[in-house]
Amino acid sequence: QVQLVESGGGLVQAGGSLRLSCAASGRTFSSYGMGWFRQAPGKEREFVAGVTWTGGSSYYADSVKGRFTISRDNAKNTLYLKMNSLKPEDTARYYCAADPSGYAKSFASWGQGTQVTVSS
Repeated sequence: QVQLVESGGGLVQAGGSLRLSCAASGRTFSSYGMGWFRQAPGKEREFVAGVTWTGGSSYYADSVKGRFTISRDNAKNTLYLKMNSLKPEDTARYYCAADPSGYAKSFASWGQGTQVTVSS
């Protein structure tokens, strides 16, 4: 099972940018589909973006499409989420997750999350 540690969260003004990172342990990172989720206070966890094990296909929630970009560096065992044009409604705790099937559809491992706060 892969262990995941997120970083890069913080406080940013609306319209600003952040890049989240997710460092994965183990030598099988390149075989996992990966994803980002978020959870705001009082709300359910929601899918943000996903990428297949090769990086060849990526998926986004409609709410972030065109603003967020998911990417991975298999040589560094790291997943990224570049977030541009941030809005106050993007405020949440962001989690990365791993899908052992490789297709970023069924996630079995989760990190502890990193907080993103967007001020208006």
